[in-house]
Amino acid sequence: MKLRSLRTWALVLAAAGCLTVAHAQGVRQEVGKPLKEASDLLKAGKAKEALAKAREADNVGGKTPGEQLVIDRMKAAAAQRAGDMGAAIQALESLQPRTSGAEAGQVAEQLASAYAQQRNNGKATEWLNKAIAAGNNSASVKQLQTYLMSASGDYNAIARDAGAAVNAAEQAGRRPDEGELLRLADAQNRLNNLNGYASTLEKLLHNYPKKDYWNAYLGRLPRKPGFADRFLIDVLRLRLASGTLSKADDYMELAQLSMQQGLPSEARKVAEAGFKANLLGTGPEAARHQRLRDLAIKEEGELKGKLAGQAAEAETFKEGDGLVRIGGSYVSLGEVDKGVEYIQKGIAKGSLKRPEDAKLRLGLAQLQQAKTKSAGVQTLRSIKGTDGVADIARLWLIVGNGA
Repeated sequence: MKLRSLRTWALVLAAAGCLTVAHAQGVRQEVGKPLKEASDLLKAGKAKEALAKAREADNVGGKTPGEQLVIDRMKAAAAQRAGDMGAAIQALESLQPRTSGAEAGQVAEQLASAYAQQRNNGKATEWLNKAIAAGNNSASVKQLQTYLMSASGDYNAIARDAGAAVNAAEQAGRRPDEGELLRLADAQNRLNNLNGYASTLEKLLHNYPKKDYWNAYLGRLPRKPGFADRFLIDVLRLRLASGTLSKADDYMELAQLSMQQGLPSEARKVAEAGFKANLLGTGPEAARHQRLRDLAIKEEGELKGKLAGQAAEAETFKEGDGLVRIGGSYVSLGEVDKGVEYIQKGIAKGSLKRPEDAKLRLGLAQLQQAKTKSAGVQTLRSIKGTDGVADIARLWLIVGNGA
């Protein structure tokens, strides 16, 4: 693995022109001239030639401590850029005793990085600890620390370190650093800590809702022990809402599942989204795609004509499940107020087969309108269960920015 320090103070110094620094420290012409040439070469991307010029300056006799300091800085910068880690280490170790404060921490970091690239992880760890002791807690130090821990197989240490950083940020009311969350997730995954990994992925989604994280979480959710197949449609809905539904077959599956649940309006909307994304309506399956959309439109029209009668019939049932289903149909048709009303009636009637499922449908309906969004957030937050219903509720809160 090739490591690169993100703190390039030496390179910046060289690019800015070491000759200016050299003159400020009383560097003689015979030393300053090759250093100036080295600086120009380094800025031009000619690191090997720059290193040769720095060595030319180092060969001048009778150098003062100030001249040696500037030479070592230039040699370190050029050697790092040239990939000559042996020369970089020699220059940095010569330079390190003459540094203090922030510079001492930066030099120690560069030494740790150089040793790591030589696969001398013992020396790399030694210098990394010195960098941290000097107050260098940069992102590149954390990156190198993770690499060295990984190289030693100490994922427990990575999990402890990253977990502590995440917890500290949360307790302080700050958003955890994305890099720390990724370090924690990777360590938990390698340690087969599936629950911890899932929890950290949720934190990534909540704080950094990127498609990669949605794909990772939704890809593993159906494989979670105890996850009920009836929520596969919700996984697809979440993929659509998060922009990660990317295959024609996925659009077709979601539309077909919607039809099976008596939600042709949702099926039509999904099909139309697939057509708009140029995933449906093309290729050898184009005619099949069109047939599904036409069927959804036909059944949507039929549902509108008979839904009132179905609602009246559901009112006579002892169980509230029928009213919840009627409410879901109204929500799908865009009559959200009426849908919420029927779902609430169904919940109030009781004798529900799955009460938490009914709360999920209520919460999702409430989220759709500004006037009931806060109630929807509370409804979804109240959902409990180990069969996937609580997971789905939490994810919809993230999609709806209600968490």
